[in-house]
Amino acid sequence: MDTQDIEPPEAEPAADAPDTMERPAPQRRWWWTLPAVSAAQLLVVLDGTIVNIALPSAQSALGMSDANRQWAITAYALAFGGLLLIGGRISGALGHRRAFVVGLVGFAVASALGGAAVAPGMFFGARALQGVFAALLAPAGLSLLTMTFTESRERGRAFGVFAAVGAAGSALGLVAGGLLTEYASWRWCLYVNVPVALLAVLGTTFVPPDRPDRPVRGGGRLDIAGALLSATGFAAVVYAFNEAEPLGWTAPKVLALLAGGVLLLAVFAAVEVRAPRPLLPMRVLLHRARAGAFLSITLMFVAMFGFYLFMSYYTQTVLGYSPVRAGLTLIINALAALLGSTLIAGRLHGRVAPAALILPGLLAAAAGMFVLTRLAPQSTDILRLHLVPALVLTGLGLGCVMPPTASLATADLHRNDVGAASAAYNAVQQLGAALGAALLNTIAASATASHLASAPDATPTAASVHGYTTALTVGFGILLAAACVAAGCGAPARRQGRGSTSR
Repeated sequence: MDTQDIEPPEAEPAADAPDTMERPAPQRRWWWTLPAVSAAQLLVVLDGTIVNIALPSAQSALGMSDANRQWAITAYALAFGGLLLIGGRISGALGHRRAFVVGLVGFAVASALGGAAVAPGMFFGARALQGVFAALLAPAGLSLLTMTFTESRERGRAFGVFAAVGAAGSALGLVAGGLLTEYASWRWCLYVNVPVALLAVLGTTFVPPDRPDRPVRGGGRLDIAGALLSATGFAAVVYAFNEAEPLGWTAPKVLALLAGGVLLLAVFAAVEVRAPRPLLPMRVLLHRARAGAFLSITLMFVAMFGFYLFMSYYTQTVLGYSPVRAGLTLIINALAALLGSTLIAGRLHGRVAPAALILPGLLAAAAGMFVLTRLAPQSTDILRLHLVPALVLTGLGLGCVMPPTASLATADLHRNDVGAASAAYNAVQQLGAALGAALLNTIAASATASHLASAPDATPTAASVHGYTTALTVGFGILLAAACVAAGCGAPARRQGRGSTSR
């Protein structure tokens, strides 16, 4: 199919309300809005992984049981994923800058409580509270970026930096978690958020102000039914993905959670079609270009979070790396993502078709996955011949995919819908990350067990490598499927030369 035929999103009808966003000089917007939003994005993404490395130390210090320790991760994921759509609507109702500040302050307070925790319940509660404020912070930040940077060139640079932070955040979380746990204390994996959040709050004093969304046709009340259905539906699906890892996909608990979550989300979609002011207007999802961006980034995250899990296990259990060395190895991926999002995607935004960034990015990441599928127990010079090429290619791919998909997710929307679109973009990333880690870990574990059963003389290391390469082969296929989705049904190909947000 010729991707030049795919049109970018058409602008939604503008409201009677005039544009309420002040327009400071482009350089002022660049130097204050972007660092503040990027710092918030770093906090949100970092805390998805930084606690993973610190968890064994926290478990020992607080006396967590093996059965309950997962809630340090799950509590954050459930609150964040379940409340994102509500956070997007609240952000619009409060005004995106005000919601951004509330999210930052709340996230800092929750982080301080977690770092000072004296019992498992306090720690889990603080992690859930972090997720609550992250669900407000993430859509507010992306909305501010969308509404502040409207010219094509500056928008490309801004989304490039924003995406670089998001792409590198997970890897940096593993590095920072290892370093802080080893040389300071596991508590600093939470305390470190406080100064970053406070600096971002100071930066928001220079961010252009915006006013709360004006209700359309009198529909000013929060969509309570939609809020409850989306929160419980997303939480059930995310929890099912988390439980699938230890219990297996056929466990009754997992199947019940998945079925219940999917049913709730289906009812949510039916309610939103009829709601006077829906939490997530269906026009946000049903546009071909925007849907392509959502599907592309979801599949990308499914594959990449399985990849990060593989890198963590393979480098430590097979190669014998320390947690710090394993985390530092991922810096290669973070640097490649930084280069891809700023030097390639950021500079080319508006000059080439979005598909000219998304498709090569997905294929580059797929090539990186394919390199690792060729690993064998007897492979030599693994870092130079396998790990470095894979980390560079996947990083470049992720860096090229995130800026155009983030831009397309919020492009040419009525300002009342920007918060909902930003929340939906973050929500699909959360679902992809949760599904990817659970799915590919389950595939790896099953392949390892099957290999040991079919080849009794195989060593545990050989079986583990077989499991990892099997899972990565699935990840490779997922990225190819994402490329097909982007080319065939979603990623627009014409240049985005005009502003992105209807005022």
